[in-house]
Amino acid sequence: MLNDPDLVAVQEVRTKVEAAWQAFRKYRTFSQEQVDAIVEGVAAAARAHARRLAELAVEETGMGRAEDKLVKNLLSADILPRAMRGMRTVGIVRDDSQNKIVEIAVPMGVVAAILPTTNPTSTAIYKVLIALKAGNAIVLSPHPRARRCTCETAALLARAAEEAGAPEGVIQCATTATLESTQELMKHKRTSVILSTGGSGIVRAAYSSGKPAFGVGPGNVPVLIDTSADVAEAVSRVVEGKSFDYGTVCSSEQTIVAEESLRDRILEELRGRRSFICDTKQADALARVLLVPPNWGVNPRCVGQAPAKIAKMAGFEVPPDTSILVVEIGGVGREHPMSAEKLSPVLSLLFVKDFAAALCACEGILRFGGLGHTCVIHAKDDSRIREYGLRMPAMRVLVNTSAPHGSTGITANVFPAMTLGCGAVAGNSTGDNIGPQHLINIKRLAYMTRRAEDAFDKAAAAAAGVSTSAPAGAAAEVGAAVSRWLERRGIAASSPVEDVVDRFLRTKKSQPASAAPSCPVCPASANEPNKPADTAPSAPAAGGQATLPVSDFVCENDVRAAINRGAKIYIGPKTIVTPAARDLAASHDILVTAQRS
Repeated sequence: MLNDPDLVAVQEVRTKVEAAWQAFRKYRTFSQEQVDAIVEGVAAAARAHARRLAELAVEETGMGRAEDKLVKNLLSADILPRAMRGMRTVGIVRDDSQNKIVEIAVPMGVVAAILPTTNPTSTAIYKVLIALKAGNAIVLSPHPRARRCTCETAALLARAAEEAGAPEGVIQCATTATLESTQELMKHKRTSVILSTGGSGIVRAAYSSGKPAFGVGPGNVPVLIDTSADVAEAVSRVVEGKSFDYGTVCSSEQTIVAEESLRDRILEELRGRRSFICDTKQADALARVLLVPPNWGVNPRCVGQAPAKIAKMAGFEVPPDTSILVVEIGGVGREHPMSAEKLSPVLSLLFVKDFAAALCACEGILRFGGLGHTCVIHAKDDSRIREYGLRMPAMRVLVNTSAPHGSTGITANVFPAMTLGCGAVAGNSTGDNIGPQHLINIKRLAYMTRRAEDAFDKAAAAAAGVSTSAPAGAAAEVGAAVSRWLERRGIAASSPVEDVVDRFLRTKKSQPASAAPSCPVCPASANEPNKPADTAPSAPAAGGQATLPVSDFVCENDVRAAINRGAKIYIGPKTIVTPAARDLAASHDILVTAQRS
């Protein structure tokens, strides 16, 4: 019997990954309709238990507010499944008849889902639903301080999935997760892809596991309140976002940046919304308790705590109904640690001389621990909004909305998500809000649509010295092959076959690029798209003579062109018809035998 907790946890992960893999082998055969029914069943169960799970998360972690965690649970259980309805993720997802490409969704397999302590139940619901929608199985690895609420969430989702027809074991959750077992989960041979949400350490571990991974960087969200903004509305949105779940969402506002001319109005609006403006001494005390040098990481004891509690930890009192704590800073970077991410209802405030300086400050904040994540602008001047959006190194640039609500898809039309990619600038594999489309691969049926020699621009190929015409000697090679075919069948040709093929190739070469393929055998109307089919030449005249000359060579393309035009092809006793052309023509009654005129 194993007594070492790490060994027990590692063995549990191995067992659950294998069980998830066996369930996936069955689940990957399900139709889109079956998958959608399971997703709807799981989402319904999550909605029914959303409040209880929110309360359980606050009770276990001691972070955030139950009412706000309920909103996040409903984001995952209501807004997300509605956004996924009608999304094709199974089997043929696109049939492009024009380009002759058929796209087929291929599920990845077993998803390893690493969960945070700040949003444990909502992230569990979200990751389970997008994994199931993509046709995958999933194994959840809870944060050690959120194990109970995460496992409870996983258990009720698993029951709902199986009741809706999913294979047993398609949703798994590690009950004894440790650092070692999480590493085992990420590196297990059956694990196909990693969804990692948490601190920078676990995200780096996911990307270094050797498996495909979607991890997210930290957020340090600047908010520019422009002189063209409705200041009262802008401040209201900032306070709404910063106080939401006590700042535990990684896309929560961190620093307001505004021009000096707006100072008095912004401070007045903040006070009117129960914000506590700290003096210099209080701000210094708050910084010492909130951020830990030398890297200015957030003190875990402060994450997701009420403003009054954080203030008390820093040695001063604020009214119990305080919405957020506000500190004014003089710049950005290591000399101004409160310009970093705070994961709490603490907001920094930076005033600058003009719009250009505001742009520089917001970019600096993102580069000080928030690259690629999220930024916000409140403005009515669309030219400034566009300039801000083009300048900022963030994948989500939100306009006139609170940051956590906009970034996750509650108040903006981005994909509803609890995992927000930060792009290559932050070392992430994507800048998207992660959805089921990231958990499938697309394979393609690609039909031939052109010959290789027709794929290149003629002028460019000629300049590069590449020939796009038939190679020298092609007529002789093809003619020799046809002669051998005729000889094996005891058929003698009265004229050199090479001459016939050569005339055919010269005809093809001289044909304009815009015209339909021309063939000396086909009736003229078969090569003229705008000519009606009934203008084809008449049948051979009495006495066995055709009304038009009979050609020497018929290929498969000629027969296809005749079929498309509803025309006949007239051949004589010496006409060469390729085997493919003859087989195709036989089933459509295309070939008509006639004597030369």
